[in-house]
Amino acid sequence: MIALLVDWFACLAVVSLFTPVFGTTGGPGSTYTLLLFVLESAVLTCTVGGSFGKMATRLRVVRVDNGGRLDPLRSLARAILVALVIPPLVFRPDRRGLHDIAAGTATVTVQVASPHA
Repeated sequence: MIALLVDWFACLAVVSLFTPVFGTTGGPGSTYTLLLFVLESAVLTCTVGGSFGKMATRLRVVRVDNGGRLDPLRSLARAILVALVIPPLVFRPDRRGLHDIAAGTATVTVQVASPHA
């Protein structure tokens, strides 16, 4: 949850530099923040293993089948499902939400992602 909040506030800060986001409900700033969140999360997850918030909280997203990084399509699908809000709230006992199950991923700590660290 902390990683998600870090991501959201970072995206909100970036969008607020270009468009008014405070004091308007449902304005373009809200849409831009959501789109930036999906883009940031998808691109960083497939390139470095986690979004800005995940990296800041020392978490990584890995594929369940081989422990490697996600391909761009899988990363984008996962980011869109997170943005829908409900999938992360419905999870299995192993703490993988619907977004992780659908994308074939798991969120792990940096130590688990790279045991040599």
